[in-house]
Amino acid sequence: MRTTLVALALLAPFPAIAQDHAGHGQHPALPTQETTSPADHNTMDHGHMDHGAMVEDGVMVADSHALPATTPGTGTSLLPGAEGGMRGVHLTHGGDWMVMAHGDVMLAYTDQGGLRGEDAVFSGSMAMLMAQREWSDGTRVRFNGMWSLDPVNGRRGYPNLFATGETANGRPLVDRQHPHDFWMELSARVDVPLGGGVSGFLYGGPVAEPALGPSAFVHRRSARYLPLSPISHHWFDSTHVTFGVVTAGLATRGVQLEASAFKGREPDEERWGFDTPKLDSWSVRASFTPSPNWALQVSHGRLEQPEAMHAGEDERRTTASAHYARGGFSAMAAFSAKDRVPGQTLTAWLGEANWNLDSHHTVFGRVENVGNDELFPDHDDPLHDTKFRVTRFEGGYAYRIPFGRAELALGGSLAAYAKPSALDAAYGDRPLSYTLFARLAVGQ
Repeated sequence: MRTTLVALALLAPFPAIAQDHAGHGQHPALPTQETTSPADHNTMDHGHMDHGAMVEDGVMVADSHALPATTPGTGTSLLPGAEGGMRGVHLTHGGDWMVMAHGDVMLAYTDQGGLRGEDAVFSGSMAMLMAQREWSDGTRVRFNGMWSLDPVNGRRGYPNLFATGETANGRPLVDRQHPHDFWMELSARVDVPLGGGVSGFLYGGPVAEPALGPSAFVHRRSARYLPLSPISHHWFDSTHVTFGVVTAGLATRGVQLEASAFKGREPDEERWGFDTPKLDSWSVRASFTPSPNWALQVSHGRLEQPEAMHAGEDERRTTASAHYARGGFSAMAAFSAKDRVPGQTLTAWLGEANWNLDSHHTVFGRVENVGNDELFPDHDDPLHDTKFRVTRFEGGYAYRIPFGRAELALGGSLAAYAKPSALDAAYGDRPLSYTLFARLAVGQ
């Protein structure tokens, strides 16, 4: 989720910072089909650009007409061009290669409340390196590496009421969020111009993200300060750490089409280890970026036996999302349906937003509605495999302290739940959860 203290220490000696890149935790905003490198400045159509600026949330920002149409998200996903704001630390100056780094670390305390809620202190971390080279004909090569020290939280991760997915010590995780693997990404991407405003790309690696769903939650600006993972994580972006991915696609102005082959199985319990890559599942995705303020996607995939607690069951997953960004405001709405083969269809809805009121104050929130049949994993329980629809409402505040190349955010969130009365005996009548956190980011 966030970066390691070790990584922060490694980044500290580098003074140069590139501003106006992608949002929280994202890959630096590299030139896409809608962006240009400094070498291409003379080829830009200045007649379609507004070089003016405006003030939003107390910060001077470029007019939306001067923004790129897209910002890279995780994997090959796209975010609105107006997601600008990440400051990548440059590790090279001049030469053919641009190398950048960024990351963050979070320390949090959560009390999940209710009869099944636990309290705990936990940490989250992420560190990323990116190296890119571009040739005069427009061909571009990029390498990404990303790591996390989340495994220090143990195999059971941290408490998160109504969250399910993956296992620890051979038991399904329920009301907990599993840790990310130490290896979060080792990938490469090649972009080649094909003429007529169309480019082709090939992406993948032993650890990467297939073309399925929106950009992962730890990399969306709309979720930047939300301290807990969504309880809908395994509906939308559980594939953001996948051991074995190959993606090919075409991109033109406002449209990107792509297809992936990847390993459908979720990472195993050995969070420090490296799973064997495999290509046994597939997905397709279409992304639309009608303006710098909007990014929309629809995707569908078939995953071979993705979950250990549903051995022998494949899954068809369909997602759709709309992401909006302008100035200090970013929001996303999304829908997903998981259809187990054989099994029942489980759907989820998600809405989240982040609003930087000014240079210090931020408010944020998330609403999720999930149909989940994994809350009672014991086969002897009379509620085993029963689907319950649960809604979580979460809102919070963060006070941001920028200093030099870093930002310290201090904040907290409060969550309430709407659920069927049949769950009262297990969870209590009206459980409330709260989380307090401190988040230090470098190069963002």
